[in-house]
Amino acid sequence: MRKDRLYFFTFLSISIIFIVIASIAIQFFVKASANQLLETQLESSKREAKEIANLVGYELENGINKEIVIQNVQQSIESTNLETGFVSVFDWSGKEVCHPDIKRVGQLVSPNQSFVSSVTDDLSSEDFYDLLQNKQEAGGVRNFEDSEQESEVIYLYPVANSDWIIAAHANTSKISSQIDALRNKFYNILLIMGFIIILSSVITVRLIGSAYEKRLELKNQKLEDEVINLSKLNRAVGDYQQKVSETQPEKITDNTNDKNKKRILTYVRNELLPIATEDIAHIYTENTITYVVCFDGKRSTTNVSLDELFSNLDSSFFYRANRQFIIAISAIDKIVKYGNNQLKILVNPNSEVDIIISKNKAAEFKQWLNL
Repeated sequence: MRKDRLYFFTFLSISIIFIVIASIAIQFFVKASANQLLETQLESSKREAKEIANLVGYELENGINKEIVIQNVQQSIESTNLETGFVSVFDWSGKEVCHPDIKRVGQLVSPNQSFVSSVTDDLSSEDFYDLLQNKQEAGGVRNFEDSEQESEVIYLYPVANSDWIIAAHANTSKISSQIDALRNKFYNILLIMGFIIILSSVITVRLIGSAYEKRLELKNQKLEDEVINLSKLNRAVGDYQQKVSETQPEKITDNTNDKNKKRILTYVRNELLPIATEDIAHIYTENTITYVVCFDGKRSTTNVSLDELFSNLDSSFFYRANRQFIIAISAIDKIVKYGNNQLKILVNPNSEVDIIISKNKAAEFKQWLNL
């Protein structure tokens, strides 16, 4: 149940993060793509208007009759595709001279016509995009009498040697539809990408989580095995201590010619103090000094090395834990795991220095306990 909640919150978190990032990114992508589209539209309209204005101006300069020039221009633009944009010609009084819609010729420019550019001021793609956005926020582009000719005048260019002006129109309704279609494509792409990314992320998290859980289970199993082994080891220590306590009186009454010493001569300051081996809890060296610690907590020193002492002690009762320590079986309080497969011996009375049995000696220690 806990894992299911974890996967659910992971899915929810990734989804929220993706939605936030996608909502910011889509605005940038749409605006960048729309600006590119509008830039192309503006450049195309400007180029067409300039070419017509230069052509008309050239014909007028060469003495061609205005009526013929108008007729030629009208014929050239009459079949223009009105869906995205077109050009028209009007004079300074506002009367249409040439227009793709022949019915508009001779009429004054519609009072509803929007001029977003002037003869002296060019319209940029960013301004054009902001214009379309403002129109959509205000309820959409204006509705004209002929819906196919909903347009904005985006560029004006005067004709030399005349009072005519070439007007480049853009069908804002069509362009807005193209931008909306572009935005919808981005939404669809991001929706598909989001589904794939979120699904793959959740699956990846689940796979990684499963792999981690397996490793954790193996580690827990190993820890359980170590705990069981330590429990067996501590139980074996208890059994061995009981066995030693039962056999020790018999050892004492045995032949005194046994090589194992029954007492050790130690020093307390300048006083000689013999200590019975059954009273010794542990022996250790520190700073080249050998200390003998008894079960009552008293500590004395000896001039005999640790190696020589161990050779004269009964190996049934004493164990050489490492190069620094000799411990009595009766002094072992508990055995715990330490480091990498090492054992730490806790003794009573407590030792100021940690008693560590290395990994290599652990098997020997267990054998000493008859495990």
